[in-house]
Amino acid sequence: MDNDTTTPDTAPAEPDTSSDPHFELHSARGPFNAAFFRVMGPYLESSLRRRKRQVFADLPRTVVEIGPGVGANLRYLGAGDTLVAIEPNRYMHDQLRDAARSHGVNLDLRERMAEQTGLPDHSVDTVISSLVLCSVQDPAAVLAEIRRILKPGGTFRFVEHVVADPGTPTRAAQRILRRPWAWTFEGCSCERDLEGCVRAAGFDTVAVEHYRVHTPFLPFNTHIAGTARA
Repeated sequence: MDNDTTTPDTAPAEPDTSSDPHFELHSARGPFNAAFFRVMGPYLESSLRRRKRQVFADLPRTVVEIGPGVGANLRYLGAGDTLVAIEPNRYMHDQLRDAARSHGVNLDLRERMAEQTGLPDHSVDTVISSLVLCSVQDPAAVLAEIRRILKPGGTFRFVEHVVADPGTPTRAAQRILRRPWAWTFEGCSCERDLEGCVRAAGFDTVAVEHYRVHTPFLPFNTHIAGTARA
């Protein structure tokens, strides 16, 4: 397990991981996705920035992020803040470390699956995610894990792409491209009703905004942003 040493005393302790689920590294897709999100990051950020600024406003000094990838959301943390990064894909790690240093953020990097973060019950104020729930193996298990680690009143803040409405051209594209899309982007599904998943996860309150981005990646263009409170 990879755990950077720049974590302050306030970060949750990290237990043994020997029985955790295993992330299967792929020697071709892993490096491709790390390079893709490094190159395409500014373009994607320009499409998502307005909602991210709303959802990720006023984050606490220590934040847990599931699937931070190469660090696209570090810009929403302040210098000296701590990111507890749940990132099982080692091909992302070097770029994530570099981005954390560039932003002056303390990085606690944990090579774990989002279904089992290893963090204590009710120990976290805020969990964030963007473009991640589409690719986890079990969204319901991940959301249950987020609820488990959040303190009462803590927030899960998310910006995700979701299934389009039935009968639309975007929905047709999602259906046609679902298999090559999932293979290329390491299990990413463009057909998940993630709003339904979040609402069914047992949070006290859920606020969701639907919106559309306009990119050449048609299956990717339907989105939600919101906050769920434990």
